[in-house]
Amino acid sequence: MAKQKADGVNLFTPAPLPTAELDDTQRLACVRLIRSQNVGPITFRELINRYGGAQQALEALPHLSRRAAHGKAIVICSVADAEAELTAAQKYGARPLFTIEPGYPLRLAQIETPPPLVYAKGDIALLARPSIGIVGARQASAAGVKLARLFGQELGRAGLVIVSGLARGIDSAAHEASLETGTVAVLAGGLDNVYPPENAALHSAIAERGCLVSEMPCGFQPRGQDFPRRNRLISGIALGVLVVEAAKRSGTLSTARRAAEQNREIFAIPGNPLDPRAEGTNHLLKTGATLVTEPRDIIEALEPLTGLGRRAFREITLQQAAYEAESLAPALDPGENERDQVLATLGAAPVAVDDIVRATGLDIRVVRAALIELDLAGLTERHGAQLVSLANDPR
Repeated sequence: MAKQKADGVNLFTPAPLPTAELDDTQRLACVRLIRSQNVGPITFRELINRYGGAQQALEALPHLSRRAAHGKAIVICSVADAEAELTAAQKYGARPLFTIEPGYPLRLAQIETPPPLVYAKGDIALLARPSIGIVGARQASAAGVKLARLFGQELGRAGLVIVSGLARGIDSAAHEASLETGTVAVLAGGLDNVYPPENAALHSAIAERGCLVSEMPCGFQPRGQDFPRRNRLISGIALGVLVVEAAKRSGTLSTARRAAEQNREIFAIPGNPLDPRAEGTNHLLKTGATLVTEPRDIIEALEPLTGLGRRAFREITLQQAAYEAESLAPALDPGENERDQVLATLGAAPVAVDDIVRATGLDIRVVRAALIELDLAGLTERHGAQLVSLANDPR
């Protein structure tokens, strides 16, 4: 189900890796920018590219937001709130990782809209190693749990880090089996939030011997909508995802969908057609997932990717190189008429930025700058890096 590779290299590849870590002042500015009103992952990157840093972007925010919102400025995260977030993470022993500095998970940086900030606790070096996601039913069968343990243990011994969501059932079995070889638990809430409660000991063990990851700040209590957000990180960190058991309407299948969107490999273990817990996995197999019955199947399928090492993740596609060149070009401020022209091209259906350029006849830099202002005013919604529409509830 993953997209075709070109010359053995993933089609989704990141910009060149950053070479310098942020200092405390820069980290604080980045947190403030990320937590400010209407600043999503796309707007964060656009602002950083346009102004050369988070502090410069923060200084420009009031002016930019007022331009498109008829004089109303957005709410900017305060220094005190940002400091409190970073202090809470430090007290828990968590490290903030930003997309614009070294240490951010390499493969997660490949997805179209990576979270600008994730928190990690434990062995952060695991995030740079080749990994495979193992997910499945919470109410798993005894056979499913046994398979999750077998695959987790053998894939770990082969050198793959196991990534999962610390849920009951399949997730827990996969984590337990790979504690000695390397496991990463991606959480829907803050790193200090233990969920489910019965996994408290496993949560603690992974924090000490594996790695905990979340895009949410410490103290954050997860909501229903946060679990699909977590699933996109599981597939984003890994080279592929193995689904062990999943019912027809299982939330596990959202991880498989995210994996397909992110150009990841999808593997599934077939199950008894009479068992509802196999309905989802069997459907994945019918629609293109790779059938596996033993760990070696996955090891052999991923060998071309794991054999490439870092080179595969450093290369830049022509499209991305062109985008970065545009982003680093001198900014052009849009006038009110130009901003209105951009807004007039938008509707409920997402359109490509290139189509807006063609429809308006404006310079690409003017269109991107206008979209930043419209984003900050809450008038637009991003659908990946290159698609935009009117917001459902424009302010």
